[in-house]
Amino acid sequence: MSILRADAMTGGYGGADILHECTLEADRGEIAVIVGPNGAGKSTAMKAVFGMLNLRQGKVTLEGRDVTRMKPTDRVSEGMSFVPQVRNVFPSLTVEENLEMGGFLRRDDIAATMAEVYDLFPVLAEKRRQPAGELSGGQRQQVAVGRALMTKPAVLMLDEPTAGVSPIVMDELFDRIIDVAKTGIAILMVEQNAKQALEIAHRGYVLAQGRNAYTDTGEALLKNAEVRRLFLGG
Repeated sequence: MSILRADAMTGGYGGADILHECTLEADRGEIAVIVGPNGAGKSTAMKAVFGMLNLRQGKVTLEGRDVTRMKPTDRVSEGMSFVPQVRNVFPSLTVEENLEMGGFLRRDDIAATMAEVYDLFPVLAEKRRQPAGELSGGQRQQVAVGRALMTKPAVLMLDEPTAGVSPIVMDELFDRIIDVAKTGIAILMVEQNAKQALEIAHRGYVLAQGRNAYTDTGEALLKNAEVRRLFLGG
């Protein structure tokens, strides 16, 4: 059984369902990518997994434990961490202070984890005393991911981590995401750059109108002629 599994999630905002029996999973050391057209329910699915959306039906389990009714803060304590697309750093705080905020719930020494984050993102070590709001977009994303890693999560969820960055920065961020997965963390990621994301994905989920349209390995989805035609621009 995968470390994270969301089964047949159905729900939305108010009275309208956005997700319809949507199923996702990710295992240790895997990168699972959610792609699809605008309005497909990608970010909504991510928020549902993290407890930011009440499900009418379905179940979310983490390491076999049912967390479906848990608040997001409780899911963090259980081993989930979530990086939203926007407003994901404290701009007036330094890089190091942002990372310290990430370790707020921990009761042990966070120094070793902070050193691991600096090893993963060397530029953050160089700019540790600089306010996060003064960094480039790509560097701020590294701060956001680094802060999420400070909780020592089993599952890291990223909502469009490369939004608004240059292709060069996107490639660098994807390289770092691969490095994070190699440490044994399960990664669930929503990404607008579908082709590039599927190239690094162990699992790929193509959503359409809140439903699973296609589910396969990233490599297989890239080779699927229908997926390419309908969702990847040919």
